[in-house]
Amino acid sequence: MSQYNYIRKYHSFFRFKRDFEQYSLKKVRSYELVIHWLHSKLNRNQFLLLSGILVGCAAGMAGVVLKMLVHYIHYVITYKVHFSTQVIFYIVFPFLGIVLTTLIVVWFFKGQSRKGIPAILHEIALNSSLIPPVKMYSQILQSAVTVGLGGSAGLESPIAVTGAALGSNYARTYRLGYKERTLLLAAGATAGIAAAFNAPIAGMMFAFEILLTGVVFSDFMPLIVAAVCGSLLSKIILQEEVLFHFESRTPFNYHNVPFYIVLGLLCGLYARYFVVISKRIEHFFHQLKWNALRKAMLGGLLVSALCVAMPPLFGEGYTVVKSLANGNGDTILLNSFFRYIPMQSWMLLVFTGCVCLLKAFATSITIQSGGNGGNFAPSLFAGGFLGYFFSLLCMQLGFTEVPVTNLVIVGMAGVMAGVMYAPLTAIFLIAESSSGYDLFIPLMIVATGSFLMNKWFSPLSPELTDLAREGKIFTREHDKNILLLMKMEDLVETETPTIHVDATLRQVIELLKKDGRDLIAVVNQQHVLEGMITLDDIRPVMFNPEKYDTLTVKALMKAPPAIVYIEENISTVIKKFDAAHAWDLPVVGQDKRLVGIIAKSSILDKYRSLLQEYSEG
Repeated sequence: MSQYNYIRKYHSFFRFKRDFEQYSLKKVRSYELVIHWLHSKLNRNQFLLLSGILVGCAAGMAGVVLKMLVHYIHYVITYKVHFSTQVIFYIVFPFLGIVLTTLIVVWFFKGQSRKGIPAILHEIALNSSLIPPVKMYSQILQSAVTVGLGGSAGLESPIAVTGAALGSNYARTYRLGYKERTLLLAAGATAGIAAAFNAPIAGMMFAFEILLTGVVFSDFMPLIVAAVCGSLLSKIILQEEVLFHFESRTPFNYHNVPFYIVLGLLCGLYARYFVVISKRIEHFFHQLKWNALRKAMLGGLLVSALCVAMPPLFGEGYTVVKSLANGNGDTILLNSFFRYIPMQSWMLLVFTGCVCLLKAFATSITIQSGGNGGNFAPSLFAGGFLGYFFSLLCMQLGFTEVPVTNLVIVGMAGVMAGVMYAPLTAIFLIAESSSGYDLFIPLMIVATGSFLMNKWFSPLSPELTDLAREGKIFTREHDKNILLLMKMEDLVETETPTIHVDATLRQVIELLKKDGRDLIAVVNQQHVLEGMITLDDIRPVMFNPEKYDTLTVKALMKAPPAIVYIEENISTVIKKFDAAHAWDLPVVGQDKRLVGIIAKSSILDKYRSLLQEYSEG
């Protein structure tokens, strides 16, 4: 045995021994001891591969359970009760779902400031990819109540958050570093999305396009095995009617390309409409000076009213979209009051258009008033209805051989690409769900057209624009991403020499002799910063003993070139350093009391250290 292997073997042994001794002091599940032992025996890549499988299975199972639960609730409400009873359900259940979700959040989870995909991105950027353990189950519970009882939102975002929380907390339990923790966080979300749609490639695209934006990685195997595990569980457990799957479609015909180009433009416009309505409703509920319960009651009443008027808005709506894609569009009127109106060709067109327009309101009200869900399913739902509306319109205008099913299918990809800013995820999701790889050309036309149009309106997803502007999430500017990883509290030197504003030159010189640093902060009786003194400031008088007791600090000090507040992020601090041409700046709290000194050299050293860790090399 070589000396290196000998040392490595005993290092692994003592690491396992240390872990065992520490964890034996508290309750530890037996499987955790096994995984700790495996961690000590396997190399990094092997353990990450094992971790991807375990996290993928856990996140995939969470997604499968949630999808099954909500599907069967909707099945009972939609197909097993009389129409008159359905109307009562549409009135009561969405209201009850949003109100109960709000009560659950207030009573059991003490409120929550962030939910959905932005919450994951925030934790990656500002919390070292550490997601609170409560999110391993809170999102499933809340979204099951909201969407299961008819809230017009999607389950995929809560599933992704749950999977990300499982991956993050798994990594924390087994003491993995930031890169490994972020990778397993993404693996959990990947598995959740793969399980929700039985679409492993779409799950991976979701991780690359949305979660890992601005993060550099070369270890993709955990993502791959997690996606496979989630998709396999979905395939094995979920029945065909639960899966987001389409069988009927027509072969691609290049003569239909003009239809797809126009649909891409419509999807882009609709996606912009969707996000604008979402932001305005978010602003409305944010400005509403009501407590959480009253907001939930208002939102519940509005969503219930929308569901009564337009029953397809009830819940996720995947079953209705599958009916459209399978050529059964007439059935969407059966559960509504429109069934009593004599069927005319334009009636279905008007109904479909109204559902499409109102979906943006129903989803935004559901989420912003206190429910839990995401825009994943609503964007697919709206895209399917938009594609169907467009196909009906084309037929009313006299076009023949309109590819109705294909327009429904690619419309889903178009709206999702524009709303989520994730064209690759949308393309592969629909291709996998429809086994329609021959539709790649129309999928790319519609998805990229919609995405580019919305990119023109706003470079970043409107859902993330405010967070990006405040420096709370990563972007594709890798330099800023590294700065976001720095924490002010880690860089501020709190043991800074200070002197009172009324002190004399003699006291300043004594402090310089004792401390040895050439920078002193001047404070008053309340420890509020008054100014700064440097060795250069006192050099002209420091060899004149006659002034030692007559010259005061107030006469010697200077105002700092800039002041840094402890709440500021490092990007802002760097700009202040550059503008002030300084190497040291004082740090204060909001009350102007001195916290310490931050040095530009400390930031540069930390940046270099993080750059080495952040880069795979």
